[in-house]
Formats: sequence, structure tokens, C-alpha cells
Amino acid sequence: MFCFQCQEAARNKGCTVRGVCGKTGDVANLQDLLVYLLKGISIYAEKAKELGVVDRETGAFITRALFTTITNVNFDNKRFEEIIKEAFEVRDRIKNKFLKAYREKNGEEFDEKLPGMATWYSNDVSDFYAKGEEVGVLSTGDEDVRALRELLTYGLKGIAAYAEHAYILEEEDQEIYSFLQEGLVATTDNTLSADELTALVMKCGEVAVKTMALLDQANTSNYGHPEPTQVNLGVRNRPGILVSGHDLKDLEELLEQTEGKGVDVYTHGEMLPANAYPAFKKYDHFVGNYGNAWWQQKEEFEKFNGPILMTTNCLVPPKDSYRDRVYTTNVVGFSGVKHIRDRKPGEQKDFSPVIEHALKCDPPEELENGMIPVGFAHNAVMSVADKVVEAVKQGKIKRFVVMAGCDGRHRSRDYYTNVARNLPEDAVILTAGCAKYRYNKLNLGDIDGIPRILDAGQCNDSYSLVVIAQKLAEVFGVDDINELPISYDIAWYEQKAVAVLLALLYLGVKGIRLGPSLPAFLSPNVVKVLVDKFDIKPIGEVEEDVKAIMAGE
Repeated sequence: MFCFQCQEAARNKGCTVRGVCGKTGDVANLQDLLVYLLKGISIYAEKAKELGVVDRETGAFITRALFTTITNVNFDNKRFEEIIKEAFEVRDRIKNKFLKAYREKNGEEFDEKLPGMATWYSNDVSDFYAKGEEVGVLSTGDEDVRALRELLTYGLKGIAAYAEHAYILEEEDQEIYSFLQEGLVATTDNTLSADELTALVMKCGEVAVKTMALLDQANTSNYGHPEPTQVNLGVRNRPGILVSGHDLKDLEELLEQTEGKGVDVYTHGEMLPANAYPAFKKYDHFVGNYGNAWWQQKEEFEKFNGPILMTTNCLVPPKDSYRDRVYTTNVVGFSGVKHIRDRKPGEQKDFSPVIEHALKCDPPEELENGMIPVGFAHNAVMSVADKVVEAVKQGKIKRFVVMAGCDGRHRSRDYYTNVARNLPEDAVILTAGCAKYRYNKLNLGDIDGIPRILDAGQCNDSYSLVVIAQKLAEVFGVDDINELPISYDIAWYEQKAVAVLLALLYLGVKGIRLGPSLPAFLSPNVVKVLVDKFDIKPIGEVEEDVKAIMAGE
């Protein structure tokens, strides 16, 4: 195996024996093979599109399959074997549609030679592992081309995750599917120059904005706009179910099925912002948040005592002490862990096994108590825009600091806690994603009633930070978003954060600090391009960075 798609890549170079995330070499190779086959499917889909044939089911499959390869989603090699078999079926279907359209248009058979990802096939599972070793990221020899291809690929994976969340809520966009296919095909094209690949990377940022807007529409149309909300951190004396990940549809159905059953439901990690949606507040047994960011789950899940439902990425290989209490669903998987099957059309998922399990468990052990504020997405912030603008004009707010993104295990991430502590009292933090757990429980106070930490939600909700910046630009009458008193100090971990970063670059944001380390998949030359064109910079010493941030540097 060779994997360097996340921030924890070993020695900031790459994992070669076992992923720091916990995935085995076999799983890594199967993931590489799956991506390889998705490129082959996309070759046929793009050719079919040129003939006017668009297949929505192909786009939906590519989206879901890409999501399974994101860090901390699926560790189950058997599941990947099944998805690879399905990929062959999808490829055959879109291939046949293309060949038929080609014959009808040209009156002859298509005889162009296509690359291996469009033709390779085996029904022997052992071949999957061997082929996966051949087609990983190192199969691209040129370091700079590899860096641009992987930057594009990881942006596509992030887009796929957001698009899949929207799809579950019955929102989809064929243009997004089309770009996923276009981008995957581009990574197979040896004729593309570095400039052409860079242009596609920027287009990836554009489509990321579009996809996040689609997901925002899906979430708010189903559950209402998040409202400023104080979330309880303590526990009650009843059995509980802990919901982690990002999927709001799963949470909705679980809340309906647990109502009146004597079971409480708690959020964990990236599900914390769900407490701010009006649609969920009617449930008296939806009682608050338990724990912190994903990487602390081994200790926190053990103490929760009840079952844990993992709805999307953020799973850490579970310890034996609580493995029997972990349930996965959607694209999440781990060998030996119970899986809740996808819902059938017109029906809910069946969470009865989780509920029955919870009723046999002790209440959660309390980790902490108190309250934390959430729910400051774009609608809530814009509803008090006049107060925000007035505070800026009066000099009470000197700077907004976007500290969004991911949390992780590295001690160097204490940097973000210390930045939050050291920012002067006239600075306001805008955050989204689990990076907030580094500082969201600090008592930083408020400015004329405006909390100094405005939590817009999940990493999926980073679109809110884009909308807020754009609206502030309108209010202050500036054409360049970089003229606003906003600085960006972003923490990244996995591929959704890459999509968010590319979205910011597409919008023209410059001067982003990125940490805790720069991505291992970027070559020195590609880093130089990003620095020269967008002034991306690594994080530095806290005191120096805070001074520079407040000075707009």
C-alpha cells in the first residue's frame, strides 16, 4: 500500500504498511482499485455524454463509491470486494449504452483502444488485491503531475461526500455528477499540461461551492435553518444512543423510532450542530452532546455504555471493549461490526436492533457538564447583520478569524486552542467542522451580545462561512473578499477539507494559513504555485501568527 491522502500520513510522506487511520494494506489496495475502476466508468460516461447519453445512476454510484474511500469511512475489505464487483456491473451498463449510441450515430462499431481502467476485469477476488497494488498513486511517476492529480482526486472525494449527503435528502445535480466524471477522466490523461490540471483543480473548487450550496438547501428545506442554541453537555439517568458522523436523515429516523421508548439520544463529534435544527427540537429525548471530536472516541465510546451509531466518516477502529455496541450504516463499515441496511424506497431504516440494545445498557457515564452555543449558520448570523456591521464600524470587532476544518490527534493541533486563547477580545472566530472542539468550550465571552465563537455547524456547513463573507462584502461595499477584516487559519485532516480549501481558493481567498502540516501529496513545485498565486502559508508560532492575523497579514 501507499496512502498519503490525509494529514496523518506517516512522517508526512505516506503510509506504507498500515494506515495511521487504522486501515490495512489490503483495504488500501482495494480502495485504489475501486478508484481506478471509477475512472474507467467515467471514461465511458464522458464518451456517452458526448453522444447525448446521460446516466444518472452511474453518477450516483460514482459519488457513493468515492465516499467509501475517504479517510475513516470504511475498513471492511469484504465490503470493498462487493463494491468492486458492482463497479464492473456499472461499467458494463454505461459501456453498453455508449456503444449502442455510437453505433446509431456512426453506423459502425467503436474500435478505439481504451486504457486499462476501462477494460480490466477479473471475477477472481484474489486478483483485486494484486491489481490494487499496481494502480495506486505511485503509478504516476512524475511528482508534480501526481500531486495535481491527487489534489484533484481528493477534492472530488470531498465533493462526492457532500453530494451523497444531499442525495440522501433527495437533492441531486447532474452537473455535479458530470464534473466528478470529468475530473476522474482527467487524472488518466497524460496529454494534459500542469496548467490544464491546475485549471481543473480550480474548477473543482467551483463545483465544491455548488455542492455545498446544494447540501445547505437539502438540510434547511428538510429541517429548517439552524437557530442559536445552548447544547447540554451532561447526561440523564436513562439508557442512551450516541449518534456520530454527519447524516441528519439517520438522526431524524432514529428520533422518530425512539420516541416514547425510554431511550435518550445524544450527538457526538460532527453531529453536535444537529441540536440547532428546529425540526429536532420537538423531541424531548434528544438531550444534548456527548464527548468531543472523532479522535477521542476510543475513550468516550467506552464510557458511554450504550450503542453508538456511526452514520458517515469519522470511525476509528473500535476497541474490543465496546465493539459489540458499535453499529454502522450508509457507506461506513468495519469487519465484525453490525451494519444497519439502507432504507428501501418509501420506508425508513430499521433501527430496532440499536434501540433494543440500548434498553439493555446502563446510562452514560458523565464526561462533563455545562452548555455550549451552536447554530450560527448564515441565516442566523445574517439576521443580526446590522449588529455585526455596527460593531465593526465602532471598532468593537476588529477581525473575524475563520478557524474551520478538521480536528486530529497530533499534539501540534494545540496551536488552534492557543490561537483562540491569544486572540484579542475584539476578534470573533467563525468556525465549522470538528476543528471547533479545540476551542468551543473556552469561555471567550461576547461582543455586544455577539458570541466570540460563532459555530456554523458541520464541515458540511462550511458553505455558511462562504455566504457570511459574501454578504459582508456586499454590506461593506467591497468587490474583493480579501478587503474584508477576515483572516483564515484552517485546520485540515481529510478529503472534505481539501474540497473546502479548493472552494475558498476558487472564491479568490488569499493568505490562508493551513495546518497543522501541509499536505504530503503536494510536491514542492505545486506548493510553490499555491504560495505564489494564493499566498497559502503554513502555520507558525502562535504569538507571531496572532499578530499577523490581526494585522491582516
